[in-house]
Amino acid sequence: MAIDYKSAGVDVEAGYEAVRLMKEHVRSTFSERVIGDVGSFGGCYSIADMGITEPVLVSGTDGVGTKLKIAFALDRHDTVGIDCVAMCVNDVLCQGAQPLFFLDYIATGRLIPGKVAAIVSGVAEGCRRAGCALMGGETAEMPGFYSEGEYDIAGFTVGIAERSRMIDGSAITPGDALVGLESSGVHSNGFSLIRRVLGEDAASLGRYMPELGRTIGEELLTPTRIYVKPVLEMMRAHNIKGAAHITGGGFLENIPRMLPPGARARVREGAWPVPPVFGLLIRESGMSLRDAYNTFNMGIGMVLAVPAGEAAAVVDLARALGAPAHVIGDVVPGEPGVEVPA
Repeated sequence: MAIDYKSAGVDVEAGYEAVRLMKEHVRSTFSERVIGDVGSFGGCYSIADMGITEPVLVSGTDGVGTKLKIAFALDRHDTVGIDCVAMCVNDVLCQGAQPLFFLDYIATGRLIPGKVAAIVSGVAEGCRRAGCALMGGETAEMPGFYSEGEYDIAGFTVGIAERSRMIDGSAITPGDALVGLESSGVHSNGFSLIRRVLGEDAASLGRYMPELGRTIGEELLTPTRIYVKPVLEMMRAHNIKGAAHITGGGFLENIPRMLPPGARARVREGAWPVPPVFGLLIRESGMSLRDAYNTFNMGIGMVLAVPAGEAAAVVDLARALGAPAHVIGDVVPGEPGVEVPA
């Protein structure tokens, strides 16, 4: 008996159907700068009309991590694509870059067109929120490599910045204020711990928690907030000296990445509302508050360093743009690091 590709586990017809279902989502992110259509071997994007004198391309790549286990357990796949976009575009934003386009990579053991289309619908939604184009991607069917019903997704973005206006943190000095932009929840980090503490099966995730006002699964699948549009507006209006995306490693690892020598971050207790999910995680795990600040975003997904005299105006503008913000601390003399509530 002859062995063909389908009998080996790869269904090319399912691949064609998946591409057909994806096209409307992908095209919904296109602007006049996108050259060509879905299905080319490469995506083309023109920057000729952007008026940038000395353009610098800024790239970033990331995935969603083990948060995907929550999506598998609940059989909900339309939000993780937003997470994937967010993890990439929020990173390049920290250099002052406007994301131009995004590409995704989805790998699975068995390609189910409707499921892949749901994932890509989330990617497209993330791109729309970030104002960038979904230029293409790759869907790989790899039988025998992934467990039944599971997949992985990763992404890559390219942004652009005017070199003279890039943000590198070098201008941060003691006395500057720290403005924190609220997160939407746990975002996409810490899930190896979260899954051990709260569970990863449908029964555990389906528990309704009064303090959350919804089930654990609904809370955990809340997509990562995308900060691109409001922060770009804030960068045009104010002197944003530094920016830190609070991802894996929490405050303690990420805030120092924007600090120059001689500058230390001091975060004030009670300066912002900490979402109840973090209290739940701390209580159920028994971890210390310091460990929590070294693992989770604790309700703040992006931290900006600004002159103290501009902090109130930055907060007001952020809120007007739909990004709840607070002055969460300041910069003091010392070696780069973070003082957090104990």
